[in-house]
Amino acid sequence: QVQLVESGGGLVQAGGSLRLSCAASGSGFRINAMGWYRQAPGKQRELVAIIDRGDNTNYADSVKGRFTISRDNAKNTVYLQMNSLKSEDIAVYYCNVDVFDYRLGTRRDYWGQGTQVTVSS
Repeated sequence: QVQLVESGGGLVQAGGSLRLSCAASGSGFRINAMGWYRQAPGKQRELVAIIDRGDNTNYADSVKGRFTISRDNAKNTVYLQMNSLKSEDIAVYYCNVDVFDYRLGTRRDYWGQGTQVTVSS
């Protein structure tokens, strides 16, 4: 079983920055890809950024050049540095990890509890 704890959301002025963190805990698994998704009111959840074990990254077009995803494998933690925040970035942000469960011999993914990001104009 994997537990995810997110932190770092909050209220920031337009043009400001926030850094989200998501730490995975538990045992008996290997983390593959780690990613951040977001869901704005009335909209579907969308991918923001993802990073694999080789540190290859992929970003939504809307955040390219402003957001940076990174990971610390020793800490089982993924980060999302968000700069130049806009009102369009307002959403609940969720981390997601894809793991290989050694006990079950299967892959599965887990979601964080979500953290609110609000941008004031």
